[in-house]
Amino acid sequence: MGTKRRATCHCGAVELALDMPEGPEGIVDPRRCDCSMCRRRGTIVASLPLAALRVVKGQDALRLYAFGTMTAEHWFCGICGIATHHRRRSDPTEYGVNLGCIEGVDIRDYQNVPLMDGIDHPSDRAG
Repeated sequence: MGTKRRATCHCGAVELALDMPEGPEGIVDPRRCDCSMCRRRGTIVASLPLAALRVVKGQDALRLYAFGTMTAEHWFCGICGIATHHRRRSDPTEYGVNLGCIEGVDIRDYQNVPLMDGIDHPSDRAG
């Protein structure tokens, strides 16, 4: 059984219920990405299975942005603009959750996280 956490956008219109894995804050695989979207957004994310994230409030406020291979689905609040989560291109069975949106998480604890190579993603190579 995981740890129940809450994540919100800045204005509070969007609220997510997260079933985080056991352990310190339930944060697994924190990382940044250097793809064209993530390097502009600059968020630190952690992975969760799709079933571990539920939109509790604000489904109507969420906006979707997809590009390129159209595999990754980037969700953000249409009111305040905060990116809350995305369906991962590297593993579409998981969401990447913005650590800055999770209550009780101090992103200053996650400054030295790995940088994923999103520029040279395997999905972008002809093959």
